[in-house]
Parts: sequence; C-alpha cells; structure tokens
Amino acid sequence: MDLMYAILMAAGSLVGGGAVAGIIAYRAGGKHRQKVAEAAIGSAEAEAERILKDAHEKAEASRKEAVVKAKDEIYRLRNESEKEIKERRADVQRQENRLHQKEETLDRKMENYEKKEEKLAERVKEVEARMADAEALKKSQYELLERLSGFTQEQAKEYLLNSLSQELEHEKAVKMAEFEAQLKNDADQRARNLISHAIQRVAADQVAEATVSVVALPNDEMKGRIIGREGRNIRAIETLTGIDLIIDDTPEAITLSGFDPVRREIARIAMERLIADGRIHPARIEEMVNKARREVETTIKAEGERAILETGLRGINPEIVKLLGRLRYRTSYGQNVLQHSMEVAFLSGIMASELGIDPEIARRAGLLHDIGKSVDHQVEGSHIEIGVDIARKFKESEAVVHAIQAHHGDVEAQTVVACLVQAADAISAARPGARRENLENYIKRLEKLEEIANSFEGVENSFAIQAGREVRIIVRPDKVNDDQMIILAREIAKKIEGNMDYPGQIKVNLIRENRAVDYAK
Repeated sequence: MDLMYAILMAAGSLVGGGAVAGIIAYRAGGKHRQKVAEAAIGSAEAEAERILKDAHEKAEASRKEAVVKAKDEIYRLRNESEKEIKERRADVQRQENRLHQKEETLDRKMENYEKKEEKLAERVKEVEARMADAEALKKSQYELLERLSGFTQEQAKEYLLNSLSQELEHEKAVKMAEFEAQLKNDADQRARNLISHAIQRVAADQVAEATVSVVALPNDEMKGRIIGREGRNIRAIETLTGIDLIIDDTPEAITLSGFDPVRREIARIAMERLIADGRIHPARIEEMVNKARREVETTIKAEGERAILETGLRGINPEIVKLLGRLRYRTSYGQNVLQHSMEVAFLSGIMASELGIDPEIARRAGLLHDIGKSVDHQVEGSHIEIGVDIARKFKESEAVVHAIQAHHGDVEAQTVVACLVQAADAISAARPGARRENLENYIKRLEKLEEIANSFEGVENSFAIQAGREVRIIVRPDKVNDDQMIILAREIAKKIEGNMDYPGQIKVNLIRENRAVDYAK
C-alpha cells in the first residue's frame, strides 16, 4: 500500500503539478486508511471470538475439574464416616462384652457372698452357743470362787479395787517424792546460790527504825504551857499539823497520834523546837510548824534523791522522787519502807545480773514496788492498786507496772522481773531482825496455822513453832500411812498458801509414829 501511495505521489508530481497531485494523494491515503481500519476490526473480532472460545473451554474444564474434585471429596468423606461408624460399633460391642463379663463376675460374687453369709450365720450360732456355755461355766466358777473365798463378787471387786488404790497411792507418793527430789536437785542449789550471793552483796541494818510518836519533856510543867490558856496552844498545834496531842499522866512525855507519818514528823519537829525555845503561843507555834514543814519537805526530796542515787537509776519523774522520800517516814512492822524498797531494788538488780537480765529494770521495779504506801492513807485502795496507778500516771514501763501489781501475788507473775521482785520482797521482809510483829497478830498467825493443819482428817495435833515458820503435825498412824503422809503434807501446804499471807516460807513437818509397849513381869 505504501508502495502504491508513493507511485501515485510520484505520478501526480510528474503529471500536473502540485494541486492535482495533493488531491490524488489525499484520496489515495483515505482509502488506504479505511482498508487498514477494516482489516484491524476484522482481526480484533477474530481475536475476541478466539478469546471467548478459550474462556468457554477453560470454564468448562474448570467446571468438570470442580465436579470431579467434589465427587472425590464426597467419596473420601463417605469412606471416613463409614470407617468411624465401624470403629464405634466395634467399641460399643467391646463395651457390651465387658459389661456382660462384669455382670457375670458380680453374679458369681453375689453367689459367693450368699454362701459366706450362710456360713457366718452358722458360725454365729456356734459362737453364741459357746458363749452361753462359757457364761454358764463362768457363773459356776464365780459360785465356786465365792464358796472357796468366802467373798461375794461385789466384795471381791471392792477388795481388788482397794488393793489397786493402795498400790496406786503408793506409786503416786513415790513418784511425787522422786519428782520433788529431782526438782530440788535441779533448782534448789541454783536458787540458793543465786539468793545467797545476792544477800551477801546487800548490807542491811538490823531492825529498821520505828515511827516516833512520843516527845520527851524537860518537866511536867511544860504540859501546861503546851496546853495554854483555855487550851488555845494545843488547839493551834492540832489545827496546824492535823495531829492529835495526847497529854496524859505519862511523866515528862506527850504522845503524837495520827495516820499521816509526814504530818506526825512535822508535829514532832515543831514540838521539840517549841519546847527547846520555851516560847509557846499561837503565833510562835505557826512559825515553828511552817519551818518544820519546809524542813521535812527538804528532807523528803533529799531522801528520794538519795534512794535514786544509791540504786543508780535514771529518768525518774520528780513527783515519784518526792513520793519515795515520803516512804522515809513510813514503816511496816517496824521496818522502814524506804530502806526496805532500796533493799528490794539491790536484791532484784543483783539477781537479774546473775541471770543475764537487764538489772536496771529490776532495780527500778524493786524500788517502786511499794510506792503506793507513800499515800495509802490519803487515797482509797490497797497500796498495790495505788502503786500501779502512780506508775502508769508517770509513764513507767509495763514491766515495772506488772512487777508492782504482782509482787504480793494478787496477779500471776508473767515476767522474770516480777518473779525477782517477789523473791527480793520476801527476802527483805523475812530476814532476821528486819521486822517487828505485834503480839496479837503473831498469836493470830500461829493459831491460824494450827487451825488449818487440824482441819485435815487423820491429824491428831499440830504445833506452830519457830515464830510461825514451821508447823509440826502429828498424824494418827492408823488413819495415815507413810505414803499418804507425802500427799497430806502437800495438801496442807497448798491450803496454807491459799488462806494465809506471810513473809518467806512455812515448813510443814508431819510426824507419824507407832509404838508397841509391853511389860515383863
């Protein structure tokens, strides 16, 4: 086509010029393009038909392939289902076989059990028959024994129980004696060493001073001057001091009476100075009483500080120091309470050191254990309750408070410090020469001891000796044997502990004696 187009162009240019040649060339190009377009359209249609044919063929092939695959999958699933069904049927068959076997086994066992039950029933009947025979034989033997021994069954049983009770009582007494001996071997020596060591290291005075209540006069004429005109002087003294003056027939002496030891000391000092000065009238009395009061307050403070210094304590509240100083004028059975408190502090501290415990806490508790006695005549309650309140008020530790609370056994001691204060208090109060006891209380204590001892069955008589520190008890030998003596001694000691208050310890000494007397003629 290009070649013809070129030939025409050349011919046109040769034939006639430019315009004709251009027209011819244009027409010839248009026809050529038309032919080219028609040819392209025809080839595109053919290609489209071919593509559609290929697509139809491929779709048909894919469909056939999918159908084949689906059939294969269905066949595979059908085979698997049939296989699983066969397996389950086989499993069910096996289980049915096992159940059938178990049923057969159970049936056989039931048959065996029934046979055994029948045999057991026969054996039970045999045993019951034998038991009946044995019971009859036993009854005949009892009757034979009763005829031979002369005891009925109840009498024989009572005899055996009594024999067993005596044997057990003997063994109990022996065990108690062995146990007590072991405890003494283990504990007594240690306690003796500890307490004796503590006592040796404490230097204490014999017989602490008693409260001064008598003022000596140079002559009996001084009594009239003390009374004064219409009794104005004695009224002034009693009003200012709170102490009663007893002026009686006692030669050259007057007695000061009052429950407050500090007031009594103030009155004593004021009276001695008034007597020495000789000028006795209300104004002078007031002046001397005020001076005596200041002097006693100074002494109280000094005595409290001395107690703190000697016991080596720190951090004591100043109010407690004053209360300690007031104990200087307080006595118990003739023993000065401040001196007693210091002794208890020393003993407690020494024993605590020996045991490896903080000695300062023990000394503190020992010094303050009787602090309630400084104001027990002003505040209601026992000196223990008052002491506990004071210690808590001034922020003392719970260890100190508990030791104060337990030092007389009102509550059970829960700490080692409380036990040490108890022991030290007993040692200080019970040591020879520490206290005086009035005759009436002394006799009552001895009578109470003998009364407790005599209240027990088998006691013939009892005697309290050694100032009530030992009670000797004579028992009836036909009522109390040697083994029962140990138990009886313990029971009497327990009752004494529960019903009496006493310093130190009381020895319970039982005496049993059999005597056979005859005369050769």
